[in-house]
Amino acid sequence: MTKRIGYRNWRWLALWWRHFILLWSTVDGQTRYTIPEELKQGSVVGNLAKDLGLGLSEMFDRRLHVASEAGKQYFSVDAGKGDLVVNERIDRETLCGQSASCVLPLQVVIENPLQLHRIEVEIRDINDNSPNFLTKDRVLKMAELTAVGARFPLESAEDPDVGSNSLKSYILSKDECFSVKVKDIEGGRKIPELVLEKPLDREKKAVHELLLTAVDGGTPARSGTSQITVTVLDNNDNNPVFQKAVYKVRVHENSEKGTSLIKLEATDSDEGVNGEIEYSFGEHTLESVLSVFDIDAVTGEMFLRGELDYESAAYYRIDITAVDKGIPEMEGHCRVQVEVTDVNDNAPEIVLTSKPSPVREDAPSGTVVALISARDLDSGINGKVTLQLPKGHPFSLKPSFSDNYALVTSGVLDRESSSEYNIEITATDSGSPPLTTKKTIPVSIIDVNDNPPKFSQSSYNVYLKENGPPGSMLSSVSASDLDFRDNAKISYSILESKVQDVSVSSYVYINSDNGSIYSMHSFDYEKVKVFQILVQAKDHGSPSLSSNATVHVFILDQNDNAPAVIYPSAALGSLSHQKMPRSAKAGHLVTKVTAVDADSGHNAWISYKLVEATDASLFSVNLYTGEVRTKRAVSEQDDSSQRLLIEIQDDGEPVQSATVTLAILVEDGLHEPILDLRQKAPEPSKKIGRITLYLILSLASVSVLSLVTFVILAVKCVRNSRSSGSCCMRRDDLDGYKNPNRNLQIQLNTDGPIKYVEVLGGDMLSQSQSFRSCLSPMSEFSDFTFVKPSSTTDFKEMINVLDASLPDSAWTFESQQGSVI
Repeated sequence: MTKRIGYRNWRWLALWWRHFILLWSTVDGQTRYTIPEELKQGSVVGNLAKDLGLGLSEMFDRRLHVASEAGKQYFSVDAGKGDLVVNERIDRETLCGQSASCVLPLQVVIENPLQLHRIEVEIRDINDNSPNFLTKDRVLKMAELTAVGARFPLESAEDPDVGSNSLKSYILSKDECFSVKVKDIEGGRKIPELVLEKPLDREKKAVHELLLTAVDGGTPARSGTSQITVTVLDNNDNNPVFQKAVYKVRVHENSEKGTSLIKLEATDSDEGVNGEIEYSFGEHTLESVLSVFDIDAVTGEMFLRGELDYESAAYYRIDITAVDKGIPEMEGHCRVQVEVTDVNDNAPEIVLTSKPSPVREDAPSGTVVALISARDLDSGINGKVTLQLPKGHPFSLKPSFSDNYALVTSGVLDRESSSEYNIEITATDSGSPPLTTKKTIPVSIIDVNDNPPKFSQSSYNVYLKENGPPGSMLSSVSASDLDFRDNAKISYSILESKVQDVSVSSYVYINSDNGSIYSMHSFDYEKVKVFQILVQAKDHGSPSLSSNATVHVFILDQNDNAPAVIYPSAALGSLSHQKMPRSAKAGHLVTKVTAVDADSGHNAWISYKLVEATDASLFSVNLYTGEVRTKRAVSEQDDSSQRLLIEIQDDGEPVQSATVTLAILVEDGLHEPILDLRQKAPEPSKKIGRITLYLILSLASVSVLSLVTFVILAVKCVRNSRSSGSCCMRRDDLDGYKNPNRNLQIQLNTDGPIKYVEVLGGDMLSQSQSFRSCLSPMSEFSDFTFVKPSSTTDFKEMINVLDASLPDSAWTFESQQGSVI
């Protein structure tokens, strides 16, 4: 009779139970339920939600579920009540075999945040199995002269139940020659033996029919029977006898085929053929044993026929029979117990108890990502597994209980640097040599809105021609966001600001999706020269983040304004009447035509031209100042009425112009109202000598004051240039000047009639410099300095200094950038 011990499907549970016994003393508050086997599907084990301190809504929201380490899902959770219920039939004998205790460990996984709870369900045995003999009929042959008290081992009955429900006793039907005795062996097993109580007498009874009954200890008791037939034989009165009733052998599971295990030897006191012995396995030896072991019938040597696997079967009990060749044949019996020793032939296994959860990039250190368990089919030190993570990842393994681990964060996560981690976990056992298994776990990082939108530029410069059509696109700004999805989706808007006390939103609008900026109406350079737009880019995260950029809009002047004549004023009529003495000499200043242009830059550069004249040889017009002077002395033959048509043109494209007509009356005896200061030696006059002296003293005082003021301004300007980047320049330096300050204005003002000079400097790319001059029509002072840029970006100013000079104290410098000197 043989019995194979060890089953792969419940070996894990035995290992787990070993771990749980150790764990029970260290883990407080572990939940444990006890149920009988064979419960119907849907039977309630216990209220899991209540025992774990969870509400039903919390249990649902956090997706509580149960994972079984046994492989099959024997239990589930009723989401409506929070009960742990039986999911399918539980057979204790299938799960735990003959183990005294049967405990199913369960892992309760709760997400958001990820938590792991350990519970145990003890399966209590019920008496649902009867003792069973593998062989229902057994035939024994005994010699008539067999000695009284001889024992013959019988086949043991098998009862899968344990404890009080297991096999308790054997009962033999009544026979005066035989009785049954029970022999206890290792492991608590009971072996029935047939004992000869009286000598056999073949002549009286050649065959004995016996019924062996096995009874368990359950309530009610269950039983199983086996029919035993004893045939009484004549002659050959000695049985083969083994030296031991039980032989023990230990063999490594990795032993090769053909390895000798043990050499059995039985002796027979008979001589000749009656003493010759043959060895064989018991008649009821299982096929699984015959496929692994073999025995030499002559020598009794046992050896390996197949491969051993400790994880499949760690223990074998094999019945051996020695039969002589006498008539009748006599038998001897022994048992070989083969213990298979474990070898480190199984690599460890990494099991994901829960799938890895995506982790927010702002998750604190210690956040649980996944639950992992390690196991090894080997036993002892060969089954001890350690897990390791490679360096350089912001994750670590935190042991929880037994061979279970939590994969947790251990550093700062940044989705923008790495949106996913492939974490390679290495499991190594403690065998020699150690075996290793690797498993890669992908962990996704959930984006958090931690990056504000970033503009491609902190500021933008836009140059826009005036008079453009409404709705035209001015510029386009763009921003990017390192975040993901809605956190990276950007909307653009214009922040409220004022342009000449008017909201900027009345000037422009922006496409919120792509950042394109459009004008709402045409711009007039003469009204608005420059303004700023503050654009905000805001993402769609929660909370949203934003950043700002400034768009500087520079309106470029177009030649859309014709020169306007300031003097002679149009209010005086279509003609301007002027008088001059007939005694006027060459170069006599008759009058001065003054015009301005609302445009800027070379669009506002004004030139004067004499188009028509009664006598073209008598008068000339200065191209830049508009001064009308005599070209020669007036003679008696010249007409007393002269008519001049003067055209004023700007320098724009296309050219804009205006005209003025002067009617000059030449009178005899009229004294000159204006002195020609360019004459080196004016004629002395007693009448005006005193006035001239006063005038010279006044001019000298004003000149000294102007010089002092200019020196102070120059020093101050030099100091400012070192800190603010602006500069004041001498005339000698103007030839090398190639990068004028933007929006510079210079105004010249004097007391009395109109005297005004304006210089507007634009960006070097705008080509919008403008210079304007206004002088009194009767002024003999013409010291205005003209600066004429070239048509290219790099240009030299061209200086034309007229002869007369204005008082230095009349100069005022202004800058549109806010500094006023």
